[in-house]
Amino acid sequence: MKRMLLAAVAAIALSGTAGAETIKVGVVGPFSGPFAIQGKNFKAGIDAWMALNGAKVGENDVEIVYRDLPAANPAQAKALAQDLVVKESVQYLAGFYFTPDAMAVTPLLEQANVPMVIMNAATSAIVTKSPLVVRTSFTLWQTSVPMAKVATARGIKKVITVVSDYGPGVDAETAFATTFKADGGEIVESVRMPLSTTDFSPIMQRVKDSGAEAVFAFLPSGPTTLGFLKSYNENGLKGAGIQFLAPGDLTQESDLPALGDTALGVTTTFHYSVAHDSPENKKFVEAARAAIGNPAELSFPSVGAYDGMRVIYKMIEATGGKQDAAKAVDAVKGMAWESPRGPVSIDPESRHLTQNIYLREVAKAADGTYYNKEIQTFANMADPGLAAAK
Repeated sequence: MKRMLLAAVAAIALSGTAGAETIKVGVVGPFSGPFAIQGKNFKAGIDAWMALNGAKVGENDVEIVYRDLPAANPAQAKALAQDLVVKESVQYLAGFYFTPDAMAVTPLLEQANVPMVIMNAATSAIVTKSPLVVRTSFTLWQTSVPMAKVATARGIKKVITVVSDYGPGVDAETAFATTFKADGGEIVESVRMPLSTTDFSPIMQRVKDSGAEAVFAFLPSGPTTLGFLKSYNENGLKGAGIQFLAPGDLTQESDLPALGDTALGVTTTFHYSVAHDSPENKKFVEAARAAIGNPAELSFPSVGAYDGMRVIYKMIEATGGKQDAAKAVDAVKGMAWESPRGPVSIDPESRHLTQNIYLREVAKAADGTYYNKEIQTFANMADPGLAAAK
């Protein structure tokens, strides 16, 4: 496979010397299966960017090549990335909803001379695995540390943490617990669930029995987050006064219609709300909703993909369409812009996004729709998890 990758790179390098070329971007994500709505959001963000900015960078055409990875599967992720590099001759890899899939691909990047733009996967350590990784999403440390601060400010003293047992879940648990305990709080119990967990009633009983005043939870957005929040309500935790604390994955916009009034008042901390009030976001949401078809399905992975395309376009411009991964990545270090989520910048050392994190509350609009209303801003947050990842 190494010989095939090198041959593919050489062929692309030779072809790139003859004027305008078609630059291919390989996007790996869940376009079918239980997490298909997240893949739809990747595509909506990409389509919105290209609708607003065109499908060319200079004289070079840009083509997106999609590969479907319905659920976390590191071996399959690596195989798909190899296929994209060798058979499709992509110059850029992007997407990656789940952390284990992104981690599996990082060893290929330098050999293939291809940068990777992470549009979702949220474990801090990913950017440390290769100098050719750039993140345009967020990390669980980034979104969980503010929630610990919110818990302390509310006077909460005892919390139970409940997370999915994989990289982002461990990051969320560690970020919240470390910050909360440093501020004088107590973690009375920590529960890690298999990713495949769908019956949350036993978990809710453990929460009730723990004596905690609040539960801090993280699961990957999708059917599991919807089921978890429903179980929290149906098992009487809300009625018992046990507060719900979580990053925004747990109240993604596409789940709010199904949750209905039971979600009202639930607060989360996150990097993006579809309801963010800015001219950039209004323009983006209009284009992304047109691209996704059903406006109610638009959610946070779309903005990671939209900003990811901005970064890739900058890389193509900086390299003149030639294949030079190191030069491409160097060109976006320190890059800053006004995203639909607010002001962002790429840290030149970590290649991770510095951005605002917002405390949001689920509210009901005059037309009866539900949305995440931003009520507090934690400005210009870098990734607190990078030190822990080293």
